[in-house]
Amino acid sequence: MSCPPQLWQWHQQVSSAFPHLSKLQVSGLAWWSAGIALTGRVGISQISALLALVLGQKEGTVCQRLREWYLEAQAKRGGPRRDLEVTTCFGPLLGWLVRLLGDAEHRLALALDATTLGDRWTVLSVSVLVRSCAIPVAWKVLPAQAKGSWRPYWEGLLERLQGRVPADWLVVVLADRGLYARWLYAAIGRCGWHPFLRINLAVKVRPVGTESFDWLSRWMVQVGTSWKGEVDCFVQKKSRLRCTLLIEWQAGYEHPWVVITDLSAAEANIAWYALRAWIEAGFKDFKRGGWGWHHSKMQVASRVERLWLAMAVALVWTVSVGSQADSQRPVPCREHVPPTHVARKCGKRSQEQPAARCLSCPVRGRLGLLAALLTAQELPLLRLVAEPWPERVMPLKRAVSSTKARQQAQKQARKRRYKAARRRKRVA
Repeated sequence: MSCPPQLWQWHQQVSSAFPHLSKLQVSGLAWWSAGIALTGRVGISQISALLALVLGQKEGTVCQRLREWYLEAQAKRGGPRRDLEVTTCFGPLLGWLVRLLGDAEHRLALALDATTLGDRWTVLSVSVLVRSCAIPVAWKVLPAQAKGSWRPYWEGLLERLQGRVPADWLVVVLADRGLYARWLYAAIGRCGWHPFLRINLAVKVRPVGTESFDWLSRWMVQVGTSWKGEVDCFVQKKSRLRCTLLIEWQAGYEHPWVVITDLSAAEANIAWYALRAWIEAGFKDFKRGGWGWHHSKMQVASRVERLWLAMAVALVWTVSVGSQADSQRPVPCREHVPPTHVARKCGKRSQEQPAARCLSCPVRGRLGLLAALLTAQELPLLRLVAEPWPERVMPLKRAVSSTKARQQAQKQARKRRYKAARRRKRVA
């Protein structure tokens, strides 16, 4: 397919990032990701219509080529074709993001979590966290009702990413309470990375040098307390773990943060756990807040995994452009506005608390790409601009106070406990 110079630049970027793919596979991935990034949707009809206009091809022809990109080899037309093995792209994708981040900080945050699509799919995902976004770099699509442990899938995903981050980088891997397991802690360590896993209060621990274990729930008796140090976690010898325990309970939070890591107490900062929430923003970017994947009607897991690759690459493009634009926004300052300005009447915001974004990086990046195309400019260079990691746990702006709000919080807590229980069964 012939294409405008701007889109050919993107094609070259994709080809450089995935040199092991064939020309047809690179072209399909480039056109799919470009179509997703520019239309803001993952629907093949919209992407085909756009690319047909841009490439001067018939809409049906473009649609068929896009379909064959995610089909299995035996389902494609024109004789035997190569299957696109998505797992071979996980390592190159992570390496690409590391190169885009450059040598600014020499540290990286990854998050493990699972998302669902109704009662059809469960997706296990490892994502790179950058500027309030989460870019998936490895994933496994499972039927929502599939039975069995998730352990082999998580271990397989981590193995695919091993060795793709320079050894001198600090890499922390974050996960919520429902995913903690001794084997997961060990698997992260085998990659040369540092687990940063949240655990429940219903465990017994003892500080190193003491003999008796005590319930962790007795340590945290009130809001505003914090503690960190080296401990032996869990009573049973087969699950006992010597690690660093980080605890903090800030105002407005329903429960304290309790995190275990293999970093020393001097190196670790529990505030980093706040980065884990960004993976929820990443799932939102794939679904209702972005590409609209929740409308997908695909019935084959391998096809869903290939579509996730196109969405992840599209997210690399938009977040890269959006992070550059976001980093150049002026920082709001109340002192620079007149005394009668409405900003002075709003609630006070801590100087350490970053200002809320009115647009996410993927949205801002997509607008930047459209603006460049409309003005016939060269597309912005790919570069991820990270922001500083949090240094302290910020109190929530509004604590639960009213009866209705408390009931809603309790309902959400029950849902979280139910999901956590399901995940523990999968992990066991």
